[in-house]
Amino acid sequence: MIRLAAIIAEFGADFLAQFRPRLSFDQVQALSAIEHCRSPDSPMMQVQCSDCAHHHLVPHSCGHRLCPHCQHHESQEWLERQMQRLVPADYFLLTFTLPAELRGLALAHADIVLDSMMRCAWETVLRFSQNDRQLQGTPGAIAVLHTHSRRIDFHPHVHLVVPAAAVDAGRRRWRCKRRGKNGTYLFNEKALAKVFRAKMLAAIEAAGIPLPVRYPREWVAHCKSVGSGEKALIYLGRYLYRGVIREDDILSCENGQVSFRYRNAQTGKSEKRSLAAADFLWLILQHVLPKRFRRARNFGFLHANSKRLIALLHLLLKFDPSRFTPPRKERPAMLCPCCGAVMAIVRTRIRSTSPAVITIAPLAAVAI
Repeated sequence: MIRLAAIIAEFGADFLAQFRPRLSFDQVQALSAIEHCRSPDSPMMQVQCSDCAHHHLVPHSCGHRLCPHCQHHESQEWLERQMQRLVPADYFLLTFTLPAELRGLALAHADIVLDSMMRCAWETVLRFSQNDRQLQGTPGAIAVLHTHSRRIDFHPHVHLVVPAAAVDAGRRRWRCKRRGKNGTYLFNEKALAKVFRAKMLAAIEAAGIPLPVRYPREWVAHCKSVGSGEKALIYLGRYLYRGVIREDDILSCENGQVSFRYRNAQTGKSEKRSLAAADFLWLILQHVLPKRFRRARNFGFLHANSKRLIALLHLLLKFDPSRFTPPRKERPAMLCPCCGAVMAIVRTRIRSTSPAVITIAPLAAVAI
């Protein structure tokens, strides 16, 4: 397996020489964090054996959401929280895509354009739900922003997992869409795309960002039935905190060229893409989001502040979401190299003064 950190270490200087004027501070930070993740140059944490008192230093993970090594546990925790919010209704996966002509604006003004995408997608769903004859209320949605295609090109789009149900707070009513002969129908895709387009253009103009001379009149939105919702959540959770490429998919790094595989969405077959190493790193760093940007958000009655409402719905509708929760994968314990007992973390964020030194003197008293 070829590590992304190794590619950065080998070609990072050439990449910076070529792309430095185009990089933001957040992108430079991401490059450094991934390169030094779990390396002797990263901050250390002290672990101590519970039996023999042996202790040593272990490198920290960088914790960056673009790093393929980090935040797997956080992804699992997010998925468990969303599973606990499932309700007894037919679920749909709605996708709103930004046209290619506006992706340059999203790169240059990521904090405004990407935030507007998530907000406008939710406002579109809210409007359709309030105007729907069967719903006439506030829906719930779990929204996740993706910025990449399978080829890792910059392709911003928002996924919303939406139950075909709504809450009418004024009348204290819970309403679901009725199933027809061909299943449940939620919203018209072309109408969704039309309203989303109008809201996005208005948001961009309100932010004072000049629109390009030409952009398409028809945008793309999809509305797909996904059953009870858990499979759609697992799909979104898989890409939420694990970067944009798996290191298992990096096939080679030779003669200044990096090759990786991806699955063609149309054919379903694996294909190979090769790029110069600097271009490959730029392809990866395009997907660095602004600091503190929330790429996963909950709206409507699925918001984090609606825990009591969701618990009441579960009680009244006699619905137990725990049966959908996947089995928890616990973090593997660190074992003592001397006696094999479990080691506990007793101190974190220790600056490494010398990469060659990995042991330290015992501490008289350390707060965990």
